[in-house]
Amino acid sequence: MTENDSPPLSPAPDLPYKPRDPKRYRPRIALIGCGGIAGDHLKAYRQGGYDVAAVCDLDESAARKRQQEYYPQAEVYTDFRKLLARDDIEVVDIATHPTVRNPIVEAALRARKHVLSQKPFVLDLDDGLRLVELADKQGVQLAVNQNGRWAPHFSYAREAVAAGLLGDVFGVHLNVHWDHTWVATTPFAKVKHLILYDYAIHSFDIALCLLGDRPVRRVYASAVRTARQQIMPALLAQSVIEFDDAQASLVFDADTPFGPENRTFVAGTKGSIVSRGPHEKQQQLRLTTAGGAAEPKLEGRWFPDGFHGTMGELLCAIEEGRTSSINAADNLKSLAVCFAAVASAAMHQPIVPGEVRTLVD
Repeated sequence: MTENDSPPLSPAPDLPYKPRDPKRYRPRIALIGCGGIAGDHLKAYRQGGYDVAAVCDLDESAARKRQQEYYPQAEVYTDFRKLLARDDIEVVDIATHPTVRNPIVEAALRARKHVLSQKPFVLDLDDGLRLVELADKQGVQLAVNQNGRWAPHFSYAREAVAAGLLGDVFGVHLNVHWDHTWVATTPFAKVKHLILYDYAIHSFDIALCLLGDRPVRRVYASAVRTARQQIMPALLAQSVIEFDDAQASLVFDADTPFGPENRTFVAGTKGSIVSRGPHEKQQQLRLTTAGGAAEPKLEGRWFPDGFHGTMGELLCAIEEGRTSSINAADNLKSLAVCFAAVASAAMHQPIVPGEVRTLVD
């Protein structure tokens, strides 16, 4: 072997990174909100063999389209209250926009339904706490659809950390360089904090998930426009998250027309992980420890496996009588970091998570 040759790869650890399904629990599920992302939800649920009994949208044609595409036997509603009145429906996936979601989540909890809320969960942390308390009072689960945790590369990294293969994780760095200008003709073009809020919500969640239950000390962030961009929200953004003994960084270049790259690096005392590819749906991961380097052949894709993973985790948690790993109380921690980042970018100063209770306009 010459000095330029790489050492042979070690066998990759077999980790349970794929979505899990409950062993026996197969409740009747309803979907409220049949917009663009709903197709990925229903595709994933069909893949998992889940029983979707009803779909609901104010636009009946949107609901009928999803019904006919994925669950022809499902009943169609335009009034979520009528849907929630059904005793046979136990779990509700609420995939509406956050501006109108809170009353629907509250009504579902009061009807004693388990809820999977689309992300971002809420626009106000105190609203989120109130809904968490209501779920506890009603004895039902309230989970948040942080589907990025089941993107194959993120999920493998998460399981590697949980298995102790990396030791004490002290660094998580996510860099995404891609062309997000496709939103120009969509409602997303009017989302002021498109990158740090709507897009980066997955990255904040993954970073905190991999770094464990450490308190965040402060967050620094910035967001600026490129010279060529035509849409309103800034397409360049970055954030640094500071802990006592660890750090995380997020970098987004969302106006990159050529040579896209999506890269994640996780550093620990016993090993590291690097995952890279042209986008989040095509990644090659390498795990390096004292025993050598391994490159697992990951199966699946973020869409639809991420949505299979979130619903599967909620159903497994209900079946096993435990709190789901994507519970809303835990999600408020990453949402507080996200709100702090948005505020930091607006105010040009570091922000302590929790000090900013609502999304800064």
